[in-house]
Amino acid sequence: MTVTHETNTEHAMPTHTVQDRAAAVGAPGNGAARGRVTQERIAKASAAAYRIRHHALNMGEVQGQGYVGQALGAADMFATVYGDQLNFRAEDPHWEARDRFLLSTGHYAIGHYAALAEAGIVPVEELETYGSDDSRLPMSGMSTYTPGMEISGGSLGHGLTIAVGMALGLRYQGSNARVFNFLSDGELDEGSTWEAAMGAHHHQLGNLTAMVDINALQADGKTDTVLRTEPVTEKWESFGWYTQRVDGNDVGALLAAFDNAAAQAAAVGRPSVILCDTKVGRGVPLLENREKAHFMRIEEHEWQTCREQLTAGYEGKASA
Repeated sequence: MTVTHETNTEHAMPTHTVQDRAAAVGAPGNGAARGRVTQERIAKASAAAYRIRHHALNMGEVQGQGYVGQALGAADMFATVYGDQLNFRAEDPHWEARDRFLLSTGHYAIGHYAALAEAGIVPVEELETYGSDDSRLPMSGMSTYTPGMEISGGSLGHGLTIAVGMALGLRYQGSNARVFNFLSDGELDEGSTWEAAMGAHHHQLGNLTAMVDINALQADGKTDTVLRTEPVTEKWESFGWYTQRVDGNDVGALLAAFDNAAAQAAAVGRPSVILCDTKVGRGVPLLENREKAHFMRIEEHEWQTCREQLTAGYEGKASA
């Protein structure tokens, strides 16, 4: 487990943990931020990530195609946030004191729905309606349809701007809630993302954490050939963010990184970003090596093979 992070203390702030916030609002909350990555936490998050991947495959089979590769690659991120960090009430998605999770990349909705089901916000049996007429689970995430979906994403580059406004608004309201924004490396091509990053530092939004899925792929090809954004760690640091870069498919590293971000969280302070290097199709070798991986067409006979490979890999790691 490796976590690399920026250590500049120019904008030091008091720690403010999830437990502090839960106590402040008089509710137990779901967040952990315990400061120690235990095997129990790793096992719990790994099991959740496996189920999220399994749900994503089942949903993908309904349509026969889709953004399955991104869901598989980001499953560990979703599992860590929803299972270990977010403060929410499954039975009340609009609970005022909840942490906000904003999915900027609307096409990742298939992975987000799986996480919402894992969290108990959406019934598991409803996942089989994914992408169907009159479903609450459209192929691109929409806040007007889906419980727990805070924004309608998909117009890339807008998620972080909304997150900045939301984090600032929560501060003005005196709320202890945090804002988590999920975005992709492709969105780093957008100028609006960097305007928002600059604004977050200007307003010292210590209640904002961004997580970037760096899978090195976007619709037009490999990210570094479409528009080179590296050195991305140094860019975020130069914008004044508390920056960490981790293996986004290493649950232990993710837990440690989110714990570090939680320890930095405060009403006024530096925003945090976690850069997560992931692999499209993670956990399913058949899909990890597929050439056209942004929007996958998977043959009817391949779905069961995908599930078998996923289960074999998970059970092999669990017994190691």
